[in-house]
Amino acid sequence: MGKGAIIAIIVLVVFIVLLIVLYFVGKKMQKRQDENNALLQANKQYVTMLIIDKKRMKIKDAGLPQMVIDQTPKALRGSKMPIIKAKIGPQIMSLICEEKIFDEVPVKKEVKAAVSGIYVLEVKGLHGKKEVEVVKKKGFKAWVDKLQEKAGAKPIK
Repeated sequence: MGKGAIIAIIVLVVFIVLLIVLYFVGKKMQKRQDENNALLQANKQYVTMLIIDKKRMKIKDAGLPQMVIDQTPKALRGSKMPIIKAKIGPQIMSLICEEKIFDEVPVKKEVKAAVSGIYVLEVKGLHGKKEVEVVKKKGFKAWVDKLQEKAGAKPIK
């Protein structure tokens, strides 16, 4: 066997060991996440709130309690998280929103939300109809459509 074949075998073995380790670490993390989700679902309460604002911001800039910031892992303190500022009763609070529902949360609307601590799990609208966001076109096609609308060749939306 040549040197190249030996090096290739060693790299292949290291790669296989790395994949096995990542598999078991991922399995352990998935189990921990499932336990946390079950705990959140068990403690959720439905609350009526007025959503004032929603942003993605760093956890230390979000106005969350100092205890929450201290318990957050240091790696996550610098990353941006979905934060909702809402009025619940007479109080204005900053809440952490679940990532998959963050885009659906209406701003300046009253909603009924499932909350577990400072974590928003679900949001359902109460008053008014849901606004459909218009996706703006970009590029040459949008420019042509805009010119056609101005010239009267296309009906205005």
